[in-house]
Amino acid sequence: MRRLSKRQAIFLPDEWNIIEEGFHPEKNFMLETIFTVANGYLGLRGNLDEDFPDKSQSFKATYINGFYEEYDITYPEGGYGFAKRGEAMVNVADVKTFEIIIDGEKFTLFNGKINKYVRKLDMRNGRLVREIIWEFNSSKKIYIIFERLACLKRQHLGAINIRIKPLNFSGRIKIVSKIDGNSSNLLETEDVRVGSGIEKFPFETIKAYCDKLNGFLMQKTKKSRLSYGCMVDHGLSIKEFFCKSFVDKEKNLVTFEIEFDAKQNMEYSLTKYFSYFTQRDVEEDLIEELCAAEILEAKKIGFENLLKEQREFLETFWENADVVVKGDPKIQQAIRFSLFSLLQSTGRNGISNIAAKGLTGEGYGGHYFWDSEIYIMPFFIYTHPEIARMLLIHRYNLLDAARQRAEELHHRGALYPWRTIAGKECSAYFPAGTAQYHINADIVYAIKKYFEATDDLDFIKNYGAEIVFESARFYADLGHFSEEKDGKFCIFCVTGPDEYTALVDNNAYTNYMVQMNLEFAARLYSLLKETDKEAFERLCNKLKLSDEEIELWKKIANNMYLPYNAKLKIIPQDDSFIYKKRFDLSKIPEDQFPLLLHWHYLDIYRYQICKQPDVLLLIYLLREKFSYEDLKNNYEYYEPITTHDSSLSSAIFSILAVELNLLEKAYEYFRYTARMDLDDLNDNTKDGIHAACMGGAWQAVVFGFGGMRTGNGLLSFSPRLPKNIDYISFKVKYKGCTIKGEITKNKAIYTLLAGEAILLSHYSQTFELKSGQAKEFVIET
Repeated sequence: MRRLSKRQAIFLPDEWNIIEEGFHPEKNFMLETIFTVANGYLGLRGNLDEDFPDKSQSFKATYINGFYEEYDITYPEGGYGFAKRGEAMVNVADVKTFEIIIDGEKFTLFNGKINKYVRKLDMRNGRLVREIIWEFNSSKKIYIIFERLACLKRQHLGAINIRIKPLNFSGRIKIVSKIDGNSSNLLETEDVRVGSGIEKFPFETIKAYCDKLNGFLMQKTKKSRLSYGCMVDHGLSIKEFFCKSFVDKEKNLVTFEIEFDAKQNMEYSLTKYFSYFTQRDVEEDLIEELCAAEILEAKKIGFENLLKEQREFLETFWENADVVVKGDPKIQQAIRFSLFSLLQSTGRNGISNIAAKGLTGEGYGGHYFWDSEIYIMPFFIYTHPEIARMLLIHRYNLLDAARQRAEELHHRGALYPWRTIAGKECSAYFPAGTAQYHINADIVYAIKKYFEATDDLDFIKNYGAEIVFESARFYADLGHFSEEKDGKFCIFCVTGPDEYTALVDNNAYTNYMVQMNLEFAARLYSLLKETDKEAFERLCNKLKLSDEEIELWKKIANNMYLPYNAKLKIIPQDDSFIYKKRFDLSKIPEDQFPLLLHWHYLDIYRYQICKQPDVLLLIYLLREKFSYEDLKNNYEYYEPITTHDSSLSSAIFSILAVELNLLEKAYEYFRYTARMDLDDLNDNTKDGIHAACMGGAWQAVVFGFGGMRTGNGLLSFSPRLPKNIDYISFKVKYKGCTIKGEITKNKAIYTLLAGEAILLSHYSQTFELKSGQAKEFVIET
């Protein structure tokens, strides 16, 4: 790999926890990302509970997946069909920040003395814990524990528990708790990947009140005109206390001041419950009522029972999703952090998806990309298919917007946006946005893989087939049969996955994936025709489908132009790629990476330089279409010119390197993938996690070192381990069965944990497993 950072993590190498021991204010921005807690709906960025005085090194934020503000996209020189209105995930009211005043001294880690400081993200129990012993005012010591959670079983709910114990004194303690509605998003920066594009304060407050320990704030975005509400209430273990609450409408604040006398060595507890609902979930006039119901239920069951629910939820999650890696404790920690982060990031309500940065930061404006389908979806398909189903239903719910976009660009069918939240195309740079027409096929690929793994025909009938058909219709209209290419179907002026090569003809990835889309569409058409006449006729009537149109799809698929260069024995990335000057990446100074921040796009586009795998990603996704020689030749051709400036890159190189038996290289790519955020390898974790990279880490274990492949209804494995890894185990769900794989350097064991029976393959040796049965195979070295 061209660059492998030597950065050292500040986290202790614990397999189930991310532990910061000692206070590291210089790393605060990055740590806020790592210590986020979220539940797929609500994201609580990991800022300090008592706030951070240097605002340039902190960004306290709370996000709701799929809740957005609109902004105008302006161009010095515009054009027809350019995206005109963007969407960005907004930072909503903050409830996480407190002021704690002890005997007149404000608690802050920047004054006094820190005798103990431990912060821990507990991935088994789904909570963030900070434990502090603070010394102030002539050796007075106080012990404080903060616990924070976003409830995984109750996605509109979160809670923070504060426990305080004066260790060597008695005194007066005041806790100031707030609903701070004066939230703002990050402004645009020189980094094109960061900044929301929306104005600094996007809200108007439409309701605010408080009553003793309870308060409510409702705000509406100024342009998208979407409302959300936030309600809080407090539970105290203290019998005698004074509480003053008030609203400051000008500052969009609801404030609670709670005071009590604290005795030495006595522990005092305050729990803050909070609930958020938005107009995207429910009607606006129901928001307050539902917030109140959620809070009432939370107070009734209490904080300890919320923790119990959290543990129970995660026991089920880890039972299905856990990956064990022995030989490198930091890798074990990293892979679990990746999977936990994917769970925290993923919407499960059909109106949200997975933002590129999850719910941890504002990189890429909170937009959903193809990352969801190609990099993250496999993890859910094979461990929690019910979540994968909801993610695909989200895409179905955006289908009408995709139809409108296709019509705007004078095409039939539907064109999904390259980046979006609610369905609009939000990419202001069309060469690396709209021109990536492969987005449709990426979504169809995920539908195909989901259907192969689950046999969920109801999903196909009610959701999936319509997406597949409309995507096929779009592609049939996009290209044409070219006489200059011997009558083959060609697609011109597109951009493939490699964003350092734009607006090209016959991008190989796109052409092959379009062929897959058309073939799958024709297969679904026949399947529905044979199995469910009513569903078939309903879809045909709705879409005005005919046998003639399906025959056209088959003709296009059979005559798709699929580039190949016999001299080089490779698949050219596109019609012009191999004729460009090949660039020696070793001659580019390290401080010029990533190139998109230091080079003009024209300087990038005219060379053979790849940001990420393109042809190699194609070979990985459609592995059954290519020989071992195809893989080897293309890997050797494209690896030296790939910068890995995209976090999507290294996982695919790792997986393919395993198959080529380049095990140490595979491990290097894998370690870079797995530790991307914990070690801040790209120096931008402050902007949010790299969610797709985390999905890639799972794929690198299961598809890479586990050697798993799917195709022709058969699950196959060709495992092998590098010297740094002694053992891996994982579980996958396939066609109603749960299979556990355990791999060492010289043997593999496959166990059928659930299901009656299944056929599997180990290095092309087919075998059957029955319920509860395990079979062991020797791995030849």
